[in-house]
Amino acid sequence: MLRVFAGLLLAATLAPLGVAADGDRPNILYIMSDDHGYQALSCYGSEIIDTPHMDRIAKEGMRFDRAFVTNSICGPSRAVMLTGKHSHINGFTRNGKRFDGSQPHLGKYMRQAGYQTAVIGKWHLGTDPTGFDYYHVLRGQGPYYNPNMLTSNGPVQHTGYTTDIITDVTLNWLKEQRNEDEPFMLIYQHKAPHRNWMPGPDHLNDFDDVTIPEPDTLFDDYSGRTSPARNQTMTIAEHLSPHDLKLVPQRRLNEEQTKVWNEAYEEKNRKFREANLTGKDLVRWKYQRYVKDYLRCVQSVDDNVGRVLDYLDESGLAENTIVVYTSDQGWYLGEHGWYDKRWMYEESFRTPLMVRWPGKIQPGSTSDQMVMNLDFAPTLLDAAGLEVPEDMQGKSFVPVLDGSQEGSFRDAVYYHYYEFPGPHSVAKHYGVRTDRYKLIHFYDVGTWELFDLEKDPKELTSVYDAPQYAEVQADLKEKLKELREQYQVID
Repeated sequence: MLRVFAGLLLAATLAPLGVAADGDRPNILYIMSDDHGYQALSCYGSEIIDTPHMDRIAKEGMRFDRAFVTNSICGPSRAVMLTGKHSHINGFTRNGKRFDGSQPHLGKYMRQAGYQTAVIGKWHLGTDPTGFDYYHVLRGQGPYYNPNMLTSNGPVQHTGYTTDIITDVTLNWLKEQRNEDEPFMLIYQHKAPHRNWMPGPDHLNDFDDVTIPEPDTLFDDYSGRTSPARNQTMTIAEHLSPHDLKLVPQRRLNEEQTKVWNEAYEEKNRKFREANLTGKDLVRWKYQRYVKDYLRCVQSVDDNVGRVLDYLDESGLAENTIVVYTSDQGWYLGEHGWYDKRWMYEESFRTPLMVRWPGKIQPGSTSDQMVMNLDFAPTLLDAAGLEVPEDMQGKSFVPVLDGSQEGSFRDAVYYHYYEFPGPHSVAKHYGVRTDRYKLIHFYDVGTWELFDLEKDPKELTSVYDAPQYAEVQADLKEKLKELREQYQVID
């Protein structure tokens, strides 16, 4: 009886969504990588990597230069994307929690409206997917090689490189399993380039003959900021492990894979040990090893995105398919001496976002409107001709995509990070970002930071309590209070 009542309640919750005619409804391909910083995309001006297939989405669609996340950590970001609600509302505030799959979310709304729904690749929400006709997802974080995956029909053991396998499954679903008479929403999510950055066999030796330029803040001493920036445990200098740096045997490789891997790394590791590096020279070596492995993983993702885009073209699906490429958050490629994410500082707070929608988006366009992963579910529902539920806290940026937006889409964004104590010891904080300024409150520590992004885009020096910023500071605190009330944040 309780199960029947729950089903009726969910149906009542979903019922208000209007449905457009089938011929007007686009297919949706949502592509998300894990920890892919915008600095590692050539369409964002990167000088350290070429990503031609991902660049196609920007070239044929729109690139967002100010897309942000509400909470820069894997699981919570995914829960926000699905629900259109902040972490404290959807209940998934930090990794290690379990997503409540009984709540309404994008997959359920789309499925109820007649879309075929599938999710393939990384899931990382602790519970089995709900609201999808088909799923084929990694267990937890998943390995880079030989993954055991959970499917709608039980577990499946794969052999090979995970990035390639996720794409193989995706293409198989598109070619063999979907109903061609119905529109689809396919969520295609990569594990890469998440830590520990194990490159695929096609890219093990990429970048061997080049020196990757160092960010000019690689040796940041954090003197212009408060104690949280100094007390983290995510520096390239001190916190990368021998496993991260490929100085010890890697896990989950079979005999053949181990042979290929050793051929790629043994000679490089021998030269490193003989060099006996110390001090900044050692940090620079760690940076090169780390960033090259990271970029090698990105190259495989780009290859595989290209495979899927090519199939959309060959099959004729491209003409009526919205393609989204994004990451679950940003990432540090040595800026401030860091790897990882979590902070409200720009590199981890900002995420890449490119959208292609033939006939709706002007090819090669860019936007500096402030959008968030909070807006993804409302936007995709709107694009499919469905009403956006009133309880979703994000809003549709379809008017930005089709050029009908007049004025500013949003004048400020709210951020909240909860995972402390936890990995990398990043203090809990929340804050507000406007066009020019960013105010951050490390509330458990009792400190504030204020940055003038026009004068200090790298966020090196907080001007909190500086007399010349007194009015700005007061205005931002008032705006922060308004946003917390709007989003129903409880102290």
